[in-house]
Amino acid sequence: MRAGRDSARGGGFGRAVLAEWTKFRTVRGWVAGMAAAALVTVLLGLMTATGSHTSCGGPDDACPAPPVGPGGEAVTDHFFFAHRTLTGDGSVTARLTSMTGQVRLPDLVQGVRRVENRVVPWAKAGLIIKDGVRQGSTYAAVMATGGHGVRMQDDFTHDTAGRPGGVSASSPRWLRLVRSGEDITGYESADGERWTKVGTARLAGLPATAEIGMFAASPGDLTVQPADFGGSIEQVRFSETTAVFDRVGLSGRVAGEAWRGDDIGAVREPGGAIHHPGGFRQSGGTYTVVGVGDIAPATDGQSVENTLTGVVTALIVVIVVAVMSVTSEYRRGLIRTTLLAVPRRGRALAAKAVVIAGVTFAAGLAATAVTVPLGTGILRDNGNIVLPVSWLTQVRVVAGVALLMAAAAVLALALGALFRRGTAAITAAVVVVVVPHLLATASILPDEAARWLLRLTPAAGFAIQQSIPAYPQVLANYVPSAGYYPLAPWAGLAVLCGYAVLALALAAHRLNRRDA
Repeated sequence: MRAGRDSARGGGFGRAVLAEWTKFRTVRGWVAGMAAAALVTVLLGLMTATGSHTSCGGPDDACPAPPVGPGGEAVTDHFFFAHRTLTGDGSVTARLTSMTGQVRLPDLVQGVRRVENRVVPWAKAGLIIKDGVRQGSTYAAVMATGGHGVRMQDDFTHDTAGRPGGVSASSPRWLRLVRSGEDITGYESADGERWTKVGTARLAGLPATAEIGMFAASPGDLTVQPADFGGSIEQVRFSETTAVFDRVGLSGRVAGEAWRGDDIGAVREPGGAIHHPGGFRQSGGTYTVVGVGDIAPATDGQSVENTLTGVVTALIVVIVVAVMSVTSEYRRGLIRTTLLAVPRRGRALAAKAVVIAGVTFAAGLAATAVTVPLGTGILRDNGNIVLPVSWLTQVRVVAGVALLMAAAAVLALALGALFRRGTAAITAAVVVVVVPHLLATASILPDEAARWLLRLTPAAGFAIQQSIPAYPQVLANYVPSAGYYPLAPWAGLAVLCGYAVLALALAAHRLNRRDA
């Protein structure tokens, strides 16, 4: 008997969902509204992509695509490399005795260059093994930094912290990099006797013969100042770092006796000269390496979510449809008929939520699945650099935005059931979902206020569309106005879903406690 009752309950809910679906698809205005939301997503997204053009002044005006790392991400691979060829297992050891730098300052007098002598926080100098000198090739490095202590980094995205502290003549850093098959292990020491492991990287793509040696890089000096009317103003100044090594030792099958110097990723001027060249010189057992640039994931360029500018407008349409799908029944008195057909009021509301969520998700998925690939293709055709992402990330953006729209629709439906008046419910839904996102991303609020707004409100759900993560070891201004959200993608969506569930529970409580 109990199994029969459970089956009946399940069948009752299924019939309630079917009834709500039949009701929804027979109201032409609701169907047209969902179609309009999908169309707005596509049209505004493609229009934005069509209007975005970039020119770098080359032969075909197209900007050169950045190199791609082993994981398929766009990378910056620009540093000076003093190297030898190692075949098979082996190691390199060196003492880093000095790490100094220069930062270019704005000229006060035209033609009079101003520099400040200091090392930027993410300047890097140390030991590296790399698959040749091609940009984007696999590598592992152990290094000292300007302000973040010793680090072990590999393949651009991986970063492991060692001991804190800087480098000076009175406090040098001993570094060692050891290859054993595919495993590359970095060590540090204060005296060259007692060694501490920093980290180990497994480089499956590293060939038996690789380049190993010393390097230096300096990514630039980032300054961020609050703007007068919200947001921030950022400026990146050119910088370089100079590293001095001694006590350099190599083990294993190392070819030749001379060190070779390569300015990896150097930018050349029209005449062929290197723009801001690095350098290398050897004096007895002392080696000086001067480097600019960085070895890190690239963050400059368009991202796939830039094609989804129509989602905010589409969300407003979705909110209107979701609210009207319940408030119209109160306005016309049809809610009593609905509750007679489904006496369990919570079940009736849940059926409405399932239908509005399903319809919105289907419309959103169709729209984003068209907009993202077509929009990114248009951006590239217009000369823009579009930062590549994995197919899993692209699927997450496409399906995640559809889930965002569905969760917002359920929240709007619940608010409609709570307020029972369309204008009040639509206004409330727009205020809690759309307005915080606009305020946070339009440089209207201070950056920290914008971050908190996107942590605490339903607008946190927009984090699901972020395709490029914020890398702690990469110099950038990670703010909402630049497309970086304070919560991880799925965590942000979970906040929105939590609000939708809470609102639905409150609406069910009111529906059960008060007359329809």
